[in-house]
Parts: sequence; structure tokens; C-alpha cells
Amino acid sequence: MRGGGGGPGVGPPGRPRWGSGATTPRSLSTGSSPRSSDDGEELVEVTLDLLEDDNIVLRSVEPAAAAAAAAAAAGLGMGASPSSVAPPPHQPPRRHPEPPSGAPSRSRSPAMRRTSSHRLLQFSQELKATASRAKQFSQDLTKRFTRTQSRANLAGEPSASAAAPSGIDAALEARAQRRRRAQLDRTKSGAQRAIRGLRFISGGNKTSNAWIEVQANFDRLARDGYLSRDDFPKCIGMTESQEFAMELFDTLSRRRQMQVDKINKDELREIWQQITDNSFDSRLQIFFDMVDKNADGHITEAEVKEIIMLSASANKLSRLKEQAEEYAALIMEELDPEGLGYIELWQLETLLLQKDTYMNYSQALSCTSQALSQNLAGLRKRSPIRKISSTLNYYLEDNWKRLWVLALWIGIMAGLFIWKFIQYRNRYVFHVMGYCVTTAKGAAETLKLNMALILLPVCRNTITWLRNTKAARALPFDDNINFHKTIAAAIVVGVILHAGNHLICDFPRLISSPEEKYAPLHEYFGDKKPTYLDLVKGVEGITGVIMVVCMLIAFTLATRWFRRSLVKLPRPFDKLTGFNAFWYSHHLFIIVYIALVIHGECLYLIRDWYKKTTWMYLSVPVGLYVGERTLRFFRSGSYSVRLLKVAIYPGNVLTLQMSKPPTFRYKSGQYMFVQCPAVSPFEWHPFSITSAPGDDYLSIHVRQLGDWTRELKRVFSAACEPPVGGKSGLLRADETTKKALPKLLIDGPYGSPAQDYSKYDVLLLVGLGIGATPFISILKDLLNNIIKVEEEEEASSDLYPPIGRSKAHVDLDTLMRITSKPKRVLKTTNAYFYWVTREQGSFDWFKGVMNEIAELDQRNIIEMHNYLTSVYEEGDARSALITMLQALNHAKNGVDIVSGTKVRTHFARPNFKKVLSKIATKHPYAKIGVFYCGAPILAQELSKLCYEFNGKSTTKFEFHKEHF
Repeated sequence: MRGGGGGPGVGPPGRPRWGSGATTPRSLSTGSSPRSSDDGEELVEVTLDLLEDDNIVLRSVEPAAAAAAAAAAAGLGMGASPSSVAPPPHQPPRRHPEPPSGAPSRSRSPAMRRTSSHRLLQFSQELKATASRAKQFSQDLTKRFTRTQSRANLAGEPSASAAAPSGIDAALEARAQRRRRAQLDRTKSGAQRAIRGLRFISGGNKTSNAWIEVQANFDRLARDGYLSRDDFPKCIGMTESQEFAMELFDTLSRRRQMQVDKINKDELREIWQQITDNSFDSRLQIFFDMVDKNADGHITEAEVKEIIMLSASANKLSRLKEQAEEYAALIMEELDPEGLGYIELWQLETLLLQKDTYMNYSQALSCTSQALSQNLAGLRKRSPIRKISSTLNYYLEDNWKRLWVLALWIGIMAGLFIWKFIQYRNRYVFHVMGYCVTTAKGAAETLKLNMALILLPVCRNTITWLRNTKAARALPFDDNINFHKTIAAAIVVGVILHAGNHLICDFPRLISSPEEKYAPLHEYFGDKKPTYLDLVKGVEGITGVIMVVCMLIAFTLATRWFRRSLVKLPRPFDKLTGFNAFWYSHHLFIIVYIALVIHGECLYLIRDWYKKTTWMYLSVPVGLYVGERTLRFFRSGSYSVRLLKVAIYPGNVLTLQMSKPPTFRYKSGQYMFVQCPAVSPFEWHPFSITSAPGDDYLSIHVRQLGDWTRELKRVFSAACEPPVGGKSGLLRADETTKKALPKLLIDGPYGSPAQDYSKYDVLLLVGLGIGATPFISILKDLLNNIIKVEEEEEASSDLYPPIGRSKAHVDLDTLMRITSKPKRVLKTTNAYFYWVTREQGSFDWFKGVMNEIAELDQRNIIEMHNYLTSVYEEGDARSALITMLQALNHAKNGVDIVSGTKVRTHFARPNFKKVLSKIATKHPYAKIGVFYCGAPILAQELSKLCYEFNGKSTTKFEFHKEHF
């Protein structure tokens, strides 16, 4: 048996993975041997075809018969090398067989030299096993086609005794033709895409650096020089997908014909080289072998289902596991149209390389006109001076509102400080206390100003009203909370300068001053020089200490670490973290302002009432704030709402749908405050309104993020009813629910940056998780406006048909009605919505809205993109099958398998630099509003990108972040 010693398909890396069935064989050679060898091993008879391209196709393998042994030919005699032997069309390439797992580790090394007779013996054993599998496969095919023919006979079709064999031949021939076409269609571009696909190890590290890390993990995890199968995922960095990693371990062991539970470092090195191989063919073969559990070269529907469940588990897609059987049938329907009951390696490759043809839906952006509309303004070389001036110009254009307000505020503070500083520099007290008193008094004047100004940014009703006036053109109302925080920081500095100078410098100098220096101060401090305790326990001192303590508590609990519960404290001090602690501690400002008024009326060095200006600073802001709180109190009582529907979605999200009060008018993007007396009779929390202004109801989505929202979910969960047969598994309640629903109070609406979306030509809406809520209302409102425009155009064409040649003139009355009728014009031409979430169940929150937009937006104004970060990025082997299945299912059924909507779900995180680049290319000279709601980290990235693209394109990006 010359030419067969290396095993089938063994050769250099550039060998074909399968023999070409399109080549005509030159000769047919058969080899035979005695029934058994000297050592008692049973041998087989092999029939091979020599093709014109010097490939050898294995035609049949049978046990050697006695008659065939007597008539055996001299040998193959065809001079083909082992590397030219290719497996049959239905068989994947195989590696050299390995010794049993019980053999020493040295014997399993690929560098082991085997003798010729040993290799022949191993080859014959493998061929014998192949013959057994081929026989079983032939029997299965015969049974399958026999059943098909029997059903045809029952239907009245003519039958023939040779129907089954002819059906098998026809199916095999049809598949062979498809295979030849697939080989011709494997273009260079497809091969380039393939190289980037099916990566088993993701990450930016180079292979050499990654191997160093794997070695370190091996040294840490190995016991007695061996790494166990259970520790293999940790060793190669697949801790988040352990099932997938262990299946990979089993596959590579199976390929080497080993059944082991541990490996040494040399074997780990070999496995690592295989899974990091740059050859797509090698990675494809590994992936195929992972699916092909019994190593027969065929993938059945059951094996496809198993790998779907494995991929779903690795990517945390629980719903996909529940539908694995349905999706496995879909893949078999697409790849096995002949009904043979299995698919082969080349078919899996075809699906991988051609998945882009299925994914022609919901593309990120159309780039067909990219070359035509490419903005070249930013590509021209500019001088350094021009670059600096351009950068400065764009910075001023983006920030001029903030800059002039901050400049004015800082200027007023500086003026007040200098005024008081000079005033006390010229008074006698300066000779006793020195510059300490001038600094303390200057800081005190700035504190009066800031304690008044800090209330204005939180007068939400006033700001909401001012947003609709011309004042919005000059004042940055979107930054009201940031300005509030900035003023708070200035107050901290003022308190340190004022109280610190008094306690550390002024009081000690006054106490230690000589009697002759103290004498002129008798009218302020008394005839007897006061002690340090006398100064502190006076009205001025006590009120000052009270203010400092209250401010210290409020400022500390308002920091991000305490408000977001990032600080973990033991019980019972854990109550000091969270939104509740922030909310209640902020109400200490009532005590602070009372103490501040008293403190300002009992000053040591001022006796004239008109010089005590604290009340002058505070009167207007405090009065405005008190009026706002009073209005909120009475308005919340008048806004009586009735709960219409309650639903609890995956991801701990509570949806509340309520009746809309007749006087409650709002814009998309605005928010309202909600109070639930059953949870707390004092707390009000802001939530974005997710219903559109045109809807006859109000809706909000509440995610459990803190103690108040947790209790709110618990209260409504108790009122919801469990799902009944035929309904979804969500907890729901409506007006028919027997249990009484908790009472809700609402207050609002209040303005936000997103409410001005209509003034932009193009919208880019980016939401992280529950941060998508303010944009859902915008999308619904935009869709409603689109529908109204279409309806008006249809009605106008029906009432006033165009004037044709048959009508010579039109009367003046008709002409006046046509021209005077106002037409609705949409300034916003396109909207791009990017929703990034970590959980598959999150897509249930707005599934109905997304499907409605996808169905009714015939003009393609709205473009939606869902991103699921729990799924590995495209090209990773752990998500390869899901990507293929996603494209296939949407092409067949129009539904995304991940979100369950008509909107495509992308994997990993979006590349916003590419997103903004494509939008700038597609919409030159447009004014684009970028609205974001979510974590601050991404806000910084988007803000920077907008600034960057404003400097190198004619497209104008304006970034806005939601603040509550």
C-alpha cells in the first residue's frame, strides 16, 4: 500500500482540505493484502482513484476477503506522495493518530518518530474504522430515502425498486455541484474576511506575549507538572466561557486520539499553537471538530443544536438556548437542501464566508455615496497658526455660553472679595488681626453671593420656562446641575477661608493683643477682653459651627462615592450611602439658611442694619425656591393619575403606564418627578417620560438601582399577578387586576437637553442601558410626526389634485386655499439611535416601539442599532455560530434572534469614531445633535469626538448629556 503510509489527508499546510470531485480519474487501482498480519491484526482492502491533478480520492474501504487476497494486484504503483492523498468529499482532513491516553507523555508528542510498519498499521486501523462508519452511514441514508419513497407511494406517486438508491445518487450529485460552486465563489475578499474570523483567543496582545502569560498561568495552576482539564479555561484566559474552553480542550484531545484529563506544558504549547494559528482553514477545522463530536466528518442536526447551546451559554444568551432546536433546524434547512441529514466542512465554511450576504438589513450606514460626498475640508494641510486659530475657534463656538457665565461669576466674586478686602484693610481692626480678617471678610462676601446663587440652578420650573424663551440662546441651561456643583465647590473654598481664618488666626490674635491695641475694639467685643471660648459660644460662633457641620454632612453624602453606594460601610452605617442619604441630608440646607440669616444679623464688627447685607443676597433666590416648592406641593396633588398597566421586565425594570392629566403637557425628552407614598411620603425621584406627547397616557421605566427603586419594585411586584397560560412570563397588572395598585403622585414636566431635538438636521441618540428612556419618547414622537406628514400629503393630493393639461385654469378661491394651507415640515431629516446594553432581556423593554418604527418608517428616517456587550465581538469563535444564525434567521424570517425585534443586534461595543465619521460623510454641512444618557466615561469620549470632528469636517456636532 504505497502512498498511504502518512494517513489520509496528511501533508503540508497548503494541501487541499478535500478532494475535488470535478476531476476525472485517470486510473482505478485496488490494493489488497492477506486477511491478517503476522501479529494477528486484521487488515483491509482499499480502493483509490488517481485524479488528473495528482490528488487521490479514497473510493472504498472493505475488510480484505480471501478471494480478493488471492487475486491481489502488485500494488498501487502510482507514485503519489502522502501529501497528495486527499480525503473523500464527505470527510474532513485528519491528523496522525496518537497512542492511547495511557501511554507516557513522551509518546504522545508530535515529534515522536514512528517506524514505517507502525505508521502503516496505524493507517490501516484508521481506514478500518472509516469503513465501519461509512457502512453505517450508507445504511442510514438508505433507510432515510426508503422512508421518503414510502411516503411518496402513499400519496399515489409511482414507485420503483431502485428509487432509494437513485434518490441518494441524485442528492449526492446535487451536493457535489453546490460544493464546486462554493469553491469557485471563494473570492480573495472573502478569504481576507475569513482570516479575521473564528478567533479562539481575543485581545490586542501579540501571540508571543499572550503565551508568556499562559505559561505563567500554567506554573501557577499546574500540579506535579500537569494542568487539569478544569483549570484549562483559567490558563488560556477563558474564565467567562469555561464550558466553551473545556469543549475546545476535549476537541483537541479527540483530534489527537487521546482521552486525558490533564496535560503537560509541551502539550499545552501544542494546543496553544493550534488555537492561535493564523490560518483560517486550521481554525475552521478546529471549529468543525468541536461540532462533530463523533468525528465522522458529518455534522447532524443534534450536533448543531449542541454547539448552539454551548455558544449561547458562553455569550450569556439564555433565550437562545431555549430555542436551540428551532435554530438548528433552520441551519439544516439552509445548508442541507438535499435532505441528506448532515452537513460537511465546506458548507460550514460557505456559511461563514457568505454571512455578509444575509446581513444586508439595518446596515450601520450607507456608504454608497461616500466617495461623492467625502468632506475634504479637514484633509487639506494647514499651517500651525491656522490650526491653533481653528482649534480655538471651535472651542469658543462649543463653549461660549459656559465661558461667559463662568467669567461673569468669577468676576463678580473677585470684585466682592477685593471690595471687602480693601474695606477692612482700611479699618482699625486690621492693626489687631492683620490680613487674616481681611481674607475672612472677603471670603464671607463671596459666600453670601454663592449661597444665593446655588439655589437658582435647582429652580426647575423656572429653568423649564426659560428654555422656551430667548434666554436659552445665551444661557447654558443644560449645565444647570454642573453649575450647581461648581458653586458648591466655591462654597467649600469660601468656608475654609472664612471659618479657618477666624478660628485659627483672628481669634488667637484678638485674645493675645495688648490692652492698648484692644481698647478701640471695646464697642464690638465688650470692655473685658473675651476668651477663645467666649468667641466660639457666642451667637456668631454657634451659628457658624452649625452651618459648617451641616454643610460637611450634606457635601460628603452628595459625593459620587456615597450617592452611588460605591463606599461599602458595615451595618448600620450602610444607611449613610445611597440616594436616600443624599436626599435627606440635602434638606439640612433649611437649617443652614436659618443659621446663615442669624449669623449675618449678629456680626461682631458691624452695628448698622443696612450694612448687614446677608438678607439682601438671599431674599430673591430663597423666595423663588420656596415658591417653586410650594407650587410643586399643590400641583402634585392636582395631578391625580390612575395606573393603567404595570409590567416587570428582565433586568429589574419596572414599567408604569398611567393616565395623562388633561393639563399635563410635555415635550419628548423631558422628565417628571414621581412619588409613591407606599414607599416614602417625602421622596420624589426624576424619571424620563417614555411615552410620546401624542399618546393618551404617560409611561416611565424604572430600573432597580438603589434602595428607593428596590422598594418600589417590591411594592408593585406584590400587586402584580403571575403569568397565566399563553402569556409571557412577565409579572403584569392592569385595571382588571384584583389586587389594589399602589398610589402614585407625579410632578412636572421638567426640561432637559433632549427636548430641543427638533432644531437639528440630524440626530445621534446614544443610550446606555436604562439611559435609552429619554430617547424612546423622541423616536416615537418623530415617528408620529412622520406619519402625520404622510397623511397630510395624501389628504392634500386628494382634496387638491394637480392641475393637468385638460384644465386650462384654476379659480382664485381654490388657489388661495391651496397656498394658505400650512404644511408640516420636518427639520430633522435623519435620526440614528444607538442602544448599548449588557443583558439580552433589556430588549424587551422597548420591543414594541422598535418593531413599530421598523414597520412604519417607510422613508428610512430613523435608523436603530442595538449593541449587546455580553456577546463576544464579531470574529470570535465563541460568537461565530450566533453571528451566522443571526444573519440567516433575519434573512429568512425578518427577526433578530437576540432582541426578538426587526432591528439587528450588533455584538461588543460600538466604535463611535467610525459612527461619527460615517455620519459626517453622509451629512456634510449639517447640524447634528448628539444626545447621550449614561455613564460619564462614554460622555467624555463622545464630547471629545464631537470636538475632534468639528475641527476637520464641515459637519457641526453639538454634544448634550442628560442630567437629573
